[in-house]
Amino acid sequence: MSTFLPKDVQAGLDAARRQAARKRNRLRVEVDGTRHPVLRTWDNGFSVDPEQVPLLRGLVDLYDGAVHLRRCLIVAAAEEDGETRYDYKRMTEISTEQPLDFARAENAPVALLAHDTPE
Repeated sequence: MSTFLPKDVQAGLDAARRQAARKRNRLRVEVDGTRHPVLRTWDNGFSVDPEQVPLLRGLVDLYDGAVHLRRCLIVAAAEEDGETRYDYKRMTEISTEQPLDFARAENAPVALLAHDTPE
C-alpha cells in the first residue's frame, strides 16, 4: 500500500485541518484594534494563518473570546506548514485585581462595621 497522496489532495487536507483549527479555537491576537484568529499556542509563543493575518511585530494583546489574557511583545520566528510562528520576547499576564502597594495581613478585617449606639 502506498502512502503517497497527490498534491491537490494533500493541499485539500491541509486546508481542512487549518479550517477546523480556526473553528474550535477562540484565541485571538489584537493589533491596533484589529483582532486576528490564533491557530495554536505554546509556552513561549503562538501561530497564525499567514493568508489571513499580515506580518505582526511589537506589542500585541492575546484574548480568549472576550477575556483579555496577556499583553505580549512578539517577534516573528518562522513560517512553516501553513502557519506563521511568533515567539514572546516579553509576556505579561493580565490581572483582574488592582495591585496593592502594601502587604496585606492574612487576618486583616475585610470591612469595618459601625456600632449602632443610640444618642
